Amino acid sequence: MFRFRLDASSGVPPYLQLVHQVRQSLLLGYLRAGDRLPTVKELAGDLAINPNTVVKAYRQLEHEGLAGGRPGQGTFITATLAPPPPAASEMLRASLEEWFRSAQEAGLSDEAVTALIAVVRHDMRRERIG
Repeated sequence: MFRFRLDASSGVPPYLQLVHQVRQSLLLGYLRAGDRLPTVKELAGDLAINPNTVVKAYRQLEHEGLAGGRPGQGTFITATLAPPPPAASEMLRASLEEWFRSAQEAGLSDEAVTALIAVVRHDMRRERIG
């Protein structure tokens, strides 16, 4: 079964971390249509979080059309996201691994790497809009 994890130091609300993990798992093929997500009670207990946090995440996934609840049965994945072509994915992964090694050798912390990625993504979005 799929396992969720939370990073309290990320600055991202727990419910959004759950949503992001489902999206990423769909893109990577770890989750597929028909897969059952943990129940609200199971997940809240496993992660030691408020059940309302899990409910909020599952509602967001339902709103996005990625999951749906079945009364008495749980929440299931209802859609898939198209993964990138395998060749492109492998090439980009290798390039990203090289970049991360360079960042590590340059002395960047995990937080600095995350911040740099966020800034570059933000700048690229602004370029597309502008």
